[in-house]
Amino acid sequence: MRGYRPEAGSDLVAFGEVVNETTFGRRRDVDLGEARIDWVTTGAVIHETKSSRSPSPAHDAQVRHYCLLLERRGVNVRGGIVHYPLIRRTTDVPWNDQARDEAETAEDEARAVIAQAAPPDRQTRAACRGCSYLDYCWGT
Repeated sequence: MRGYRPEAGSDLVAFGEVVNETTFGRRRDVDLGEARIDWVTTGAVIHETKSSRSPSPAHDAQVRHYCLLLERRGVNVRGGIVHYPLIRRTTDVPWNDQARDEAETAEDEARAVIAQAAPPDRQTRAACRGCSYLDYCWGT
């Protein structure tokens, strides 16, 4: 599972990339190897574009994770913005001590799942809607 990046084969991710490119075509993504940030503006503000029509706590968690990754590389991160071009809305994601703690806790929880001898039970399929790992978990 290490290094597995299902984004390359995901139709949902492909759709999101089209939305991102047609909305923010001049922006360049930042590839960290383990993650790809849509773009970072001056002052180290992380921008993530979502094709979803409704904001999700998972979207904010993703931006906090990116903030943590950049901070570990010595970048003085200010926070992030999640863009929802289909509904013409943005949400601000602050980067402070609480956000850092949440990102580190989420990372610890993910590592604990990865370290298990057996994979956890699958979520209901409806809970997986929009996840790029859907085919990995539910594929035949």
